[in-house]
Amino acid sequence: MAKAALASTAKTAAMEAYFGIARAGSSVPRELRAGLTTFLTMSYVLFVNPQVLGSAITGVDNAFAKLLIVTALAAAIGSLLMALVARYPFAQAPGMGLNAYFAYTVVLGQKIPWQTALGAVFISGVLFVLLSVLGVRQAVVRAIPNPLKFAVTAGIGMFLAFIGLKNAGAIVANPATFVTLGVLGSAPVLVALFGLVVTSALLVRRVKGAIVYGILGATVLAIVTHAAVYVGPHGTLVPFGGFSSGIVALPVWPSGLVGALDIRGAIGLGAAAVVFTFFFVDFFDATGTLVGLASRAGFLDANGDMPRARRTFASDGLAAMAGAMLGTSTTTAYIESASGIEEGGRTGLTALTVAVLFLAATLLWPLAGVIPAAATAPALIVVGALMRDGLRNIDWDDYAVSIPVFLTVIGMPLTFSIANGVSFGVISYAAIKLLSGRGKEVDPLLYLVAALLIARYVWLGG
Repeated sequence: MAKAALASTAKTAAMEAYFGIARAGSSVPRELRAGLTTFLTMSYVLFVNPQVLGSAITGVDNAFAKLLIVTALAAAIGSLLMALVARYPFAQAPGMGLNAYFAYTVVLGQKIPWQTALGAVFISGVLFVLLSVLGVRQAVVRAIPNPLKFAVTAGIGMFLAFIGLKNAGAIVANPATFVTLGVLGSAPVLVALFGLVVTSALLVRRVKGAIVYGILGATVLAIVTHAAVYVGPHGTLVPFGGFSSGIVALPVWPSGLVGALDIRGAIGLGAAAVVFTFFFVDFFDATGTLVGLASRAGFLDANGDMPRARRTFASDGLAAMAGAMLGTSTTTAYIESASGIEEGGRTGLTALTVAVLFLAATLLWPLAGVIPAAATAPALIVVGALMRDGLRNIDWDDYAVSIPVFLTVIGMPLTFSIANGVSFGVISYAAIKLLSGRGKEVDPLLYLVAALLIARYVWLGG
């Protein structure tokens, strides 16, 4: 017993020395709980990513099961890089917007072979790593003024809340008004409202693990009441059907996907625009996400810089390269990491927990399917609300600042893109400052970035 206690103490000391848990004002239980929260809010990627990519990746037997395994492995590797290299509580997984661009625009729309598209993803990852090592990404972050960094955090919060309301069915598409109110009496909305009230009440009472309890409570309600909140055949919503084949399923080796990328084909001139688009979107999407999460967690220093930025951005690029080699679209930082940060996650142990859970999902993925989107929607809405507090630091009477801030915040949910929100803010900030005679207040690098963003929209479209 004494030896076991000493071994446990030694492991805890080693973990503390590496991650600096106590120095970050956290604890091991809090980090583990934060990791579980992050995993639960982003576990949908295990099923959505294979559905999206499966429409474009052909010639692979049992493609859905193999893509699910690849998704889990990519998320585990990406999160592990953030945990051990960057030592931040940021989880990574194949990005939702980028997988849709990969499948519907590049492969199905432009008729580019999916192997070549994977090669383009890999090359963009290489560019991320090079720019990170050279300090270019860090320089861009430093050039972005603090008000825009606060705006990015708040914009991500708005985006999260929008996704949560959409997943709950509280807002739906409308051909006349774009979005409108959903059916409030539908099962997904009622389950989400229950989870929202429970989560909010627990947060008010300062209960540790409030977000996790809210997710689990909404899930239990959905199962017990046989609510139709689970996606069934043909996209219809059905009640929980139980575990017909148990909760354990042996992973399938993703043959036909691993190593299928065609780098030589991607280097060709015809794919240059594809490489650039993957690079551009993920550069500003991931950079905005990481800066926003770092701001919310209190990692930014007085100058708005993020410690260990070089290795953090490099980890993002390495994750994209690893994902492409496995057979999935761009792996990137996930805004759902904000849910774990709100639970108190402050070190790489949170991301390490996410990585372990994604590895476990290769065996227990039927169990991960128990959590419906309606149950995680409240977490996204609540976290979105909590991320808007940085806006109190904005001088709203200074229109040269407040208008770009507003465009950044509103641009993310309305265009369904963090990259677009960041772009709107940077371009408008540089233009307004320049035209109002205050151009010297802007970092010269920001003018260059703004010019590149304008060029991208002019020549490559949205």
